[in-house]
Amino acid sequence: MINKKIKELAIPRWRYQLVLLLLGCLPLIALWHIASLQVISTADRGYQFLQGQGNARTVRTESIPAYRGLITDRRGEPLAVSTPVTSIWANPKLLNTSAKSFVVLADRLGLDANQLRERVSRYSSKEFMYLARHLTPAEADKVLNLKVQGVYGQQEYKRFYPAGEVTAQLVGFTNIDDQGQEGIELAYERLLKGDPGAKRVVKDMKGRVIKDVGLIASEKPGKDIALSIDLRLQYLAHRELKEAVKRFEAESGSVVMLDVETGEVLAMANQPTYNPNNRIGINSNALRNRAMTDLVEPGSTMKPLTVAAALETGKYQPHTPMDTNPGYIWAAGKTFRDHHNYGMLDVTGVLTKSSQVGTTKMALDMEPAFLRDMFDRFGIGHAPGTGFPGESAGSLPERRRAIEHITMAFGYGITATPLQIARAYAVLANDGRIKPVSLLRVKQSPAGEQVLDEKIARQVRDMLLTVTEPGGTATRAAIPGYTVGGKTGTSHKVGPRGYEPNRYIGLFAGFVPADNPRLVTVVVVNDPRSGEYYGGLVAAPTYRTVTSGALRLLRIPPDAVPAEQLAESATPAPHKGDRS
Repeated sequence: MINKKIKELAIPRWRYQLVLLLLGCLPLIALWHIASLQVISTADRGYQFLQGQGNARTVRTESIPAYRGLITDRRGEPLAVSTPVTSIWANPKLLNTSAKSFVVLADRLGLDANQLRERVSRYSSKEFMYLARHLTPAEADKVLNLKVQGVYGQQEYKRFYPAGEVTAQLVGFTNIDDQGQEGIELAYERLLKGDPGAKRVVKDMKGRVIKDVGLIASEKPGKDIALSIDLRLQYLAHRELKEAVKRFEAESGSVVMLDVETGEVLAMANQPTYNPNNRIGINSNALRNRAMTDLVEPGSTMKPLTVAAALETGKYQPHTPMDTNPGYIWAAGKTFRDHHNYGMLDVTGVLTKSSQVGTTKMALDMEPAFLRDMFDRFGIGHAPGTGFPGESAGSLPERRRAIEHITMAFGYGITATPLQIARAYAVLANDGRIKPVSLLRVKQSPAGEQVLDEKIARQVRDMLLTVTEPGGTATRAAIPGYTVGGKTGTSHKVGPRGYEPNRYIGLFAGFVPADNPRLVTVVVVNDPRSGEYYGGLVAAPTYRTVTSGALRLLRIPPDAVPAEQLAESATPAPHKGDRS
């Protein structure tokens, strides 16, 4: 009976074997599933899918900042350099604003804890926010050593300007993201910025870098740029211009110095200026590179161009007599006066005394288009083409009325920048050849274009020597040991209702040594309020100090000057003669 019941309860053999088979297949199924996840790439949601999902959560691409190119002067002195800094950032989702460590963090950052807590709350839905930018490595270490969860550091570069305010308007500056905003920094942004690199890193759930996976692309540093300026001359021009603006209580001023042979700008200073390393509370008026952006009516500094046009007609020679009696002339419905009745002058004397009467007579003896063409050939009305942001072209309008033609002859009704005036004088200094102006160092002197007969250019140069000699309007521009040629200018400022009767711009433009010019310098003093405003009084002395210092620094030897002339040029003439 019992055996019968046991036989009835016994499991059929085939069932037992089936169970064993199924149990034996389970490991194979598990192995197949594992293989499909980790080995077989074609399986649905296989290892490629899982690996991609994992990488999406842990592998990140980080940018490698590129080193911005150096800006130097022509001798290699640094004007703009990049220094490594650390910026502190946080993941607001991981930052515990109620922890005690948060208060310590705010203190290390120099921030108010409540204000920082409010900032973090505004970014609560984000995973990134800056806490501080551009800290020194030592300052950043004090923050990062706290090891606050969700707070990290990243390496960046910050621009530093060793020359500070001396080269501020020319060099410009970058913003907090190291992008050029003004000056050369903006003009050559594409060359200077370089190309950032990239790398893959693995991060944990808290955003910490566990390891570097690999380099995607190496960073490429920006190109270095060598400017044409000589920092020694720049410091000199900056110092003397600053002193002149202060002394004459002027609104602003500019100095430009050109190398006659190469067309390079050796110095370019402006006042007021600013410190590019600390721009807090900066006045926007100080940002302008006035020597290239601000337009002035050049006044009598344009008379040499009028004389060159008169000589080119063939009707005049340097010693052609001109009657300026009785010291004024009525023309085109207006009276033009000289400071004194100079009587009989020759063409040279017209420049020496800056005679309005003589200039007016020469202008009336020429066709308006002929005179305008001369100004046009000297670059008036044309941008210098340096590529500097905001560079002005000035204006040289067509003159149809006689009064406009006359006023253009002595520099009214047209506008130019100090740099354009310097370029025009460089044409005379370079025997009638105009060369491109460059803010970058030039390796080879350009040939230029002949725009004025060489003989006429030399004649005008010789005539301009008398301006700085006793009896001329710019004896204060004379430099002992050197023959200096140049011209003063004094123009009325333009206001809302026309020319302001008691506001002026004083100018002086000159070249040295006159027999073989090497340097052209232009000085502009805008709106002096000290009571002195003539170009021979406010601009010529600055020309003298800046240019004499440059001659010494560049080791340009004196030209042949008689001893008695040296003694005379060393003693400035009375103020009343320094007029234009």
